[in-house]
Amino acid sequence: MIPPDATPQEREIFRALGNPASVVTSGLHQAELMREIYSERQLLEVMTDFWFNHFNVYQNKNQDAYYTTTYERDVIRAHAFGKFSDLLVATAQSPAMLMYLDNWQSIGPHSQASGKNGPNGLNENYGRELMELHTLGVDGGYTQQDVTSLATVLTGWTIAQPDDAAQFQFDSRRHEPGTKTFLGEKFYEAGSDEGLHALDMLAHQPSTAHFISRSLAIRFVSDDPPESLVGRMSAKFQSSDGDIREVLRTMFHSPGFWSPEEYSAKLKTPLEFIVSAVRASGANVVAPDVLVQNLTAMGMQPYGMAVPTGYSMKADTWQNEGALLARINFSTNLTQGKLPNVQFDPANLIALGILAAPDAPKTDAIIAEKHTGVDFAITLMEETILGSELSVSDEDIIRKQMREPDVERRMKTSPLDGMRLVAGFILASP
Repeated sequence: MIPPDATPQEREIFRALGNPASVVTSGLHQAELMREIYSERQLLEVMTDFWFNHFNVYQNKNQDAYYTTTYERDVIRAHAFGKFSDLLVATAQSPAMLMYLDNWQSIGPHSQASGKNGPNGLNENYGRELMELHTLGVDGGYTQQDVTSLATVLTGWTIAQPDDAAQFQFDSRRHEPGTKTFLGEKFYEAGSDEGLHALDMLAHQPSTAHFISRSLAIRFVSDDPPESLVGRMSAKFQSSDGDIREVLRTMFHSPGFWSPEEYSAKLKTPLEFIVSAVRASGANVVAPDVLVQNLTAMGMQPYGMAVPTGYSMKADTWQNEGALLARINFSTNLTQGKLPNVQFDPANLIALGILAAPDAPKTDAIIAEKHTGVDFAITLMEETILGSELSVSDEDIIRKQMREPDVERRMKTSPLDGMRLVAGFILASP
C-alpha cells in the first residue's frame, strides 16, 4: 500500500515495484487531468475527450494498458480537428482498437489461416460497433448480413508484434477471399483495400453525418438537441467532406447553440465537473493522484469504460443522490484544503476576482450600495467562479448556511475560512 504522505516521485516508485503496467496507466490518467486543467487549448481537450469516448477502448484489456497512450496521442488527439474519414481509418488501424474489439484475431472462414490457429474464426465485434457506435448509428440502415460482410472485409487487419512494437499489419493469409456484398455494393477481392473502401463508404453515408452531428450536439448543447441544429451540422458534414472544424463552426454559429432554451441545459459529467471546479477555483495541482481517485469514485475512471459505448454524456446517468453528494463532498474538500497536493488559496481567488475579472457588474453594484459581509462575498465569488449568477433560491440557501452559529464563529476567527465556505457552496451548487 502506498503511504498517504508519499511524494509523487515516491508513489511512482512504489507502483513500478509492485505493478510496472500501473505506472503507464497511472501516468496517462494524471496527464489527462493536467492537460484538461492547464491547457490553453481547451477546445482541443474537449474534442480529444469527445472522440476518445466516441471511439472508446478499455485500457484494462490485455495490452491496451500500453497501447492506450499512443492511441490517445497519435490517433485521437492528432485527428481531433481533421477529416472524419481520416480519423475513422486511424482508429480502425490502431493496435488499441484492433485489440479491444478483437479484430486482430479475426480469421476468414475460407482463408489460408482458417483452422490453423486453434478455435479462432470470424469475429464480428468490431464490424458491429463500427456501424452501430462509430458511424451509422443503431438506426443507420444496416442489417446483420452487413455486419457479417463487413467483418469478412476486415479480416487480415491485425497487429504485428503485439507484445513488442505493436504496429498495424494486413495479413493476407487471414483475409477472407472472394466477392462480398456490403451495404448493397459488391466488393471484389482486393486485400486491405477492401477495408479502406468500406471505411470510406461508411464515412460518407448521410446516416453517419447525422449520427456524428447529433452526438456532437448532445455533447455541447443538450441531451435532446433540436433537429434544426443537427440538420444544419449534418449538411455541413456532407458538403465539407466530413471536416470536423467546419461542423463545429456551424454548430457554434447556429441559433440553436445560443438559444435561451439551451442555456445551462447540460449537466456536467464527473470529468467536466472536477476539471472546471479546479480551474475556476484557481487551485494549484502539485500532483493529480487525488483528482483521479475522486473521478474514479464518481464513476468515470479515465479510459476505464469497459463497454464500447463509452461514458454517457446525458444527465440521467449522473443525476442521482449519490453522484450529487459526491460532487458536494469534492467541492467541500477542495475549498477546505483537504485534497492532498491540490492547493486552494481563498486569498488568491479573491485577488483574481478583484483584479482579473473583466466584467463584474453585480459586484460593482454591491460595492456602490456599500453592502458588506456575506452579500459581497457571495457576489464576488459568484462572478469569479461562475462568470454569471446563481439562482435566487441557491443564493438564499448559501446565505442560510452562512448564518449558522458555527459558521459565523469560524468567520469571525478567520475571515478567509468564510471565503472557503462560500467558494465551496458555489462550486457545489447545481
